Amino acid sequence: MKSFTLGPAAAAAGARRPMGGRPVRLAAAAVAATASLVLAACGSSGGGSGSSPSPSTSASSGALTVADVAPFSGPDAALGPTYLASCYGATSVINAHGGVDGHSLNCKSVDTRGDPADAVPAVNQLYASTPNLALVIGCTSDEAASVVPIINAHKTAMFCMTGQSEFDHVHFPYFYRLVPPDLEEAYALVAIAQKLGYKRIALAFGNDIGSQAFVGPAIAALKKAGITMTTNQTLDESANTFRTEAEAIVSSHPQAVMTEALGTADPTLLSEIKQLNGGKMIPVIGTSALISPAFFKAAAAAVGAPTLAANFHADNLVTETSGPAYNAFKSALLSQQGKVPGVTGNFTTYLSAPGGVHLYDGINLAALAMLMSKSTTPSVYAPDIIKIGDGVPGATVCPSFVACAALLKQGKAIRYEGPGGPTSFDAYHDSTGLFQIDTYSASGAVNVVGNITTAQLRALSG
Repeated sequence: MKSFTLGPAAAAAGARRPMGGRPVRLAAAAVAATASLVLAACGSSGGGSGSSPSPSTSASSGALTVADVAPFSGPDAALGPTYLASCYGATSVINAHGGVDGHSLNCKSVDTRGDPADAVPAVNQLYASTPNLALVIGCTSDEAASVVPIINAHKTAMFCMTGQSEFDHVHFPYFYRLVPPDLEEAYALVAIAQKLGYKRIALAFGNDIGSQAFVGPAIAALKKAGITMTTNQTLDESANTFRTEAEAIVSSHPQAVMTEALGTADPTLLSEIKQLNGGKMIPVIGTSALISPAFFKAAAAAVGAPTLAANFHADNLVTETSGPAYNAFKSALLSQQGKVPGVTGNFTTYLSAPGGVHLYDGINLAALAMLMSKSTTPSVYAPDIIKIGDGVPGATVCPSFVACAALLKQGKAIRYEGPGGPTSFDAYHDSTGLFQIDTYSASGAVNVVGNITTAQLRALSG
């Protein structure tokens, strides 16, 4: 893998939000209204919890809980386990070095099923059953618009994996985001098509909230780039065949298919496209969600690992692939392989999963903020997250929880720079990074083959 360690200039350029956010089902005003409505509901336990605590989680022992609020079932079921693996990795190191303020940290999964209707009662049940909740991670685009107001009303710090535009302009004091808006990722997909010289692109996105959010911006960016959209297919992620959609794609003669459809949808579609296209796979440009062990395993089985490797590109956030921060992350994550309930597969692929990388950073930022403030109460420690991430004049840069904690104990100001690179939070607690282009090897290893600059993204914006 090529190493990308961001310098100060690159970090400053990449951490801005030059383009708005992504259009989603709820408007920003609706989210603000929802925030006022959930205050009365937060005390209710709601419906089924959809959660399963780590075996070692115990309120009586003084342990604190990090809740992974994300899909563990349904079409987007691969997301929750990716985040849970990083949670186990980060907390194992924190606990091995004394925990925070006399407390250990444990991880708890809360299954939203990728549906707001299931996510709200699951989160309400989380609060009803978890008095020692210290941090929430996850909250993907599938459910963030519904659950962030609830979490915020409970004054719980959260690091969310959502690119929704609501959070570009509505301030939630306990909300933090280390990933870019999906509008920018849609532009990154088109930038990859430009780099590869493609002039005809088919779109095939799942019918879930998160996947559909890419479609509008991608269509606009393709037009601006002078690339023809041959067809736009919406995939029902609950279906077991996409023959009709595959026929439409093949008959439109694209040079590549731009896609995100999680679960078994994309692998099934790719298999059917290959069958209908005389045994030849049409190249794929995927979102960062397709950089995961689950996708590679399923897609490789569907079309063949060598074929997939030769015909696949995806955007991804630039993360470090060497150096002290990466080495600490790698050691922490791989130490938990085989130990995370319900999470299987080769953890090596998780090293390049942007959600896993940035939520590992989020957990470390929160834990260090607890140490700095000498408090595990989010209303007390949350403001120090930005101080530790962005640093203050004279702060010492440190690459891991262990290194940063040692400096804090010496009374020094710190700036944490983990494997996700340096942060630069704005007024809405957003800190975004730069994009890279990834491919797979035939063994499933993720290879970095290029970067996408801020200037290239701006050129594709409306």
